[in-house]
Amino acid sequence: MTSERRSGILLHPTSLPSPYGIGDFGPSAYAFIDFLKASGQSIWQILPLGQTGYGNSPYQTLSAFGGNPLLISPQLLIDEGLLEPIEIPRETFDTSYVEYDRLDPYKTKLLRRAYFHYKLHPKHPLDKQFKSFCEKEAYWLEDYVLFFALKAHHDDKPWNLWPSRFRDRDPEALDEYRKKLKGELHWYRFVQFLFFRQFEKLKAYAGENGIKIVGDLPIFVAHDSSDVWSRPELFYLKPDRSPRVVAGVPPDYFSATGQRWGNPLYDWKEHRREKYAFWTDRIRHSIKLFDLIRLDHFRGFADYWEIPADEETAVKGKWRKGPGIHFFRALEKALERELPIIAEDLGIITDDVVALLNKLGYPGMAILQFGYESRASSDPSSFLPHNLTKNQVVYTGTHDNDTVVGWWNTQPEEVKDFTRRYLNTDGNLIHRDMIRAAFSTVCHTAIFPMQDLLGLGSEAKMNRPGTTEGNWQWRMAPDVLSTALEEDLLMLTQLYGR
Repeated sequence: MTSERRSGILLHPTSLPSPYGIGDFGPSAYAFIDFLKASGQSIWQILPLGQTGYGNSPYQTLSAFGGNPLLISPQLLIDEGLLEPIEIPRETFDTSYVEYDRLDPYKTKLLRRAYFHYKLHPKHPLDKQFKSFCEKEAYWLEDYVLFFALKAHHDDKPWNLWPSRFRDRDPEALDEYRKKLKGELHWYRFVQFLFFRQFEKLKAYAGENGIKIVGDLPIFVAHDSSDVWSRPELFYLKPDRSPRVVAGVPPDYFSATGQRWGNPLYDWKEHRREKYAFWTDRIRHSIKLFDLIRLDHFRGFADYWEIPADEETAVKGKWRKGPGIHFFRALEKALERELPIIAEDLGIITDDVVALLNKLGYPGMAILQFGYESRASSDPSSFLPHNLTKNQVVYTGTHDNDTVVGWWNTQPEEVKDFTRRYLNTDGNLIHRDMIRAAFSTVCHTAIFPMQDLLGLGSEAKMNRPGTTEGNWQWRMAPDVLSTALEEDLLMLTQLYGR
């Protein structure tokens, strides 16, 4: 991946401060890049950027290609003349978490007004850019906008519950509704144009300031998505288009009954027959957006856990063979380049997963919390700092872990005792001790969640695996990026040559 030592912060844009109820691509995102630069960081890692559905999870998006309209900045729309300040409804949102139920109609209203302003000008300055966007992205955009227009037309029901002529994509029915919903299709295209325009400007600013964006690519897509609706033959579905089997993981560290994610599973034979065209498009799309890609659930490409769709938990599943190295070599050939991937190789890792990762040479991930819990300092697979290698990305924790402070407060005394002795600390600033330990490893890249830098407890946890409520809502308080925090982080970065 790289021989350069570097470090950065994991912070999803939704967690940024903003007066509009959710973090976005506006002024706070630019200020965060400034903070990263000033504190010596060179990486900003984010979670998937797709439009979320049930449970607001960025790992259950309504499209593998489309962006989340909630991340569009109203302030930037005001700056460009697509909104007037007087048009912003006077709403007061909680600054500590995202109120999704209130936010969706609020943001939709603002985006409708922005579109109205655009339509008021027959020769708008954005016309040429908008047309170019629609032409370049048509390979996914046209199915995307039709899916969303039809979904709204059918009271937001999952697509497999639509009348069969729409569910099964009858050409005459789709042509009829392309004409009938022409205005709505144009509106959905415009929203996606705004999303990618704002993000591309933000990424360019990051690049100008030496910051690389690490994106996140979920292995699976949601069943109720434009992808499964438009390409049902690529998934294991029943005749009524509901899933036959679904994705998840068996019982593990996070859950005694495993995790039943519910995503439909890929028919890998069909993907291979079409030379992985769907995946080639996904990776090409991601490479345009991100400098590096964290490939979620990497082990699923070696083996994946198959759960019958009628099972309520993940316990009664079985392992199936994934596409293996042929998949990655086919992508490299199609894209004519090495893939800029960080492999999320956590969980139950078997010899075939290790072998696949070694053949590909992608860096894997190491989570320090797990290392101190294991206390197995003689185990070469342990995540203790002295066992790590250069070709790893070390984290204090991820979005699926508790914060370091929250983790510390729930550990038995034997784990605390070992950790205190290992880190030579009294544990009063355990979050800083863990960040320092990550910095000190030989790993070429060290990343830590913003919550750990701020020393926050379990109230700031981003996700609780195996649960569907209260996740993905944490927001960073305004004005916490102090000069003292910046200087301390810069000192650690310089001290350890990052």
